[in-house]
Amino acid sequence: MVRGTFRSWFRRLHLAVALVFGCVFGLSGLTGCALAWMHELDGALNPSLFHASASGPLAPGAIGRIVDRLANDPAYGRPSQVTLPEDGGEVAIAWYRLPALGARGPFTLDRSRQVMVDPASLTVTGERVWGEPGLSRPLLMPTLFHLHRYLLAGDVGKTVIAVSGLALLFMSVVGLVLWWPKATIAAWRKAFTVAHRGSWPRFNYSFHRAAGAVVAPVLAVLGFSGCLFNQPQWITPVVATFAAVSPQEKLKNEAAGDIQVARAARAAADLFPAARMSRVVLPAKPGLPYEVRLRQSGEVRQGGGNTRVTVDAATGRILRVRDPLRAQAGDAFIDWQFPLHTGEAFGTIGRIVITIVGLSPLAFLVTGLAVWWRRTR
Repeated sequence: MVRGTFRSWFRRLHLAVALVFGCVFGLSGLTGCALAWMHELDGALNPSLFHASASGPLAPGAIGRIVDRLANDPAYGRPSQVTLPEDGGEVAIAWYRLPALGARGPFTLDRSRQVMVDPASLTVTGERVWGEPGLSRPLLMPTLFHLHRYLLAGDVGKTVIAVSGLALLFMSVVGLVLWWPKATIAAWRKAFTVAHRGSWPRFNYSFHRAAGAVVAPVLAVLGFSGCLFNQPQWITPVVATFAAVSPQEKLKNEAAGDIQVARAARAAADLFPAARMSRVVLPAKPGLPYEVRLRQSGEVRQGGGNTRVTVDAATGRILRVRDPLRAQAGDAFIDWQFPLHTGEAFGTIGRIVITIVGLSPLAFLVTGLAVWWRRTR
């Protein structure tokens, strides 16, 4: 009797959360399928934007030349950061913060101007506005990204996605509780069986139950990490109660002055000579340091990596180093979340799994509503 009461309450909670967040789950899953391959799709859609002369990893001097070329051109000016190419034949991307369209509010979406530069010839290959909604080739993938992460709704959308991430985590756990079969071989076999036998209601119920049990652990990870990315202040203190997490305070220079970007990049490269430099963030205003991101061989995160070096913009002294290969337990746990979210932690196979799992929330929404509607009738 008690067991039946608990299952009834869990079923009602499962249904209530699904009715409130089901559409958000489905939208997040579908956009996530495309974003698992964002780098490849963006390049395929916009070859003229992203294709450059053959070049390898950029040296600090080459990064300085890119920044100087743009800073001395009145059409561009000094960027706020530069994203560096991962492979030969790719452009460097300079970022410029843009003011909000109209009065800034809780639904305002941040925008940045992206200027693509051929690292070898220093030729500008094109530009676009990151954060401007649109279905054109240049804007399609950025729009899917902002739809996935912010619902194209600024801080409000950011909060909704974070809450929906917690709801997805809750749904996954409750779903597993409801699915858990009796301790018999026959019950466990039935729990993983999808049956039709001429009955769509039987198929909907068995698919929802069996497939849900298989993907629930992955969905739980996606929900947790999605909340972490949008509202880290909700999650990081919880992680810190179980494992050591490095402080996140903002750093400032020790004096006035600017050593320029090439010297800051060289200071980071000297610390990690075998690493590939992926991004340089320039000081937004006097008194702030440079931040250089690199990727070391052996990091679980692909692309830009998670190695970060903060360099005093006045003296060139290293202010802080975040090395994921020597991270504290809490930092390591947080560092794993993005590679797990995108699937890149397990290479191409992991990204394929994330793509398949991304389709499941919509499938569960349809089959779950069908089961609920039939029971209601």
